[in-house]
Order: sequence, then C-alpha cells, then structure tokens
Amino acid sequence: MAIVADESVDFGIVKLLRADKLNILAISEEHSGITDLEVLKFAVKRNAILITEDKDFGELAFRLKYKHKGILLIRLSDIPRKERIKTASEIIKEHVEKLKGNFSVLNSHGLRIKTGNYTNED
Repeated sequence: MAIVADESVDFGIVKLLRADKLNILAISEEHSGITDLEVLKFAVKRNAILITEDKDFGELAFRLKYKHKGILLIRLSDIPRKERIKTASEIIKEHVEKLKGNFSVLNSHGLRIKTGNYTNED
C-alpha cells in the first residue's frame, strides 16, 4: 500500500517510514504548493493512504464527501518533535492495513479510526 505525505507532515516521519521500507511519496518533493483537493486526488489516483497534519482534509472527507483511500490526520503537536516522529511512524507501520479506506486521527490519547463511505468523485 502506498502512502502520500501532505506538505504539512513533518519530513522526519517521511524519512523514518522510508527507512522502514514503506512506499511513501512526499508532496513537498513532487508537487509542492498544490491545493488540498489536488493532494487528495493525487493520493486517490495512486490508491494511497494520505497522511496529513492539516484539519482541512476532514472537511473534504466528511462535509464535502470527497473520495479517498484512507486519511490519517496526525494531531501530536502537544508532544516533543522526536517523540511525535517516532510515535506517528510506529502507529502508521503497525496499523497501515486498518487505515485503508478510513478517516483516522492520531493524537496523544491514541489512534481513532472512523469508518465510512465517501462518494464524491470530483
């Protein structure tokens, strides 16, 4: 399963996931500056889970019901950077299969996975 990292994701997470041999594409390396909707479409086209630290993707997924292959919203700003990178990377590796097709939130209290059907094809 491919993973797309939005520009908002700490690049330390990208590096650690790559070191663990996960297939991860970073928007900052390939398509810096594209809109959130373009990022989401980029991930869908590649059948990839999107990881982000940007709450706007929740609106795209829930209110506007845009199709996705899985979104993980990382909300760990309340813990030190090194711990945040390590925690996020470990959770992604451990739960990558559960993240597919679902909207998930990772915060200092743990991982929450919300299952759902998203239908907007635009």
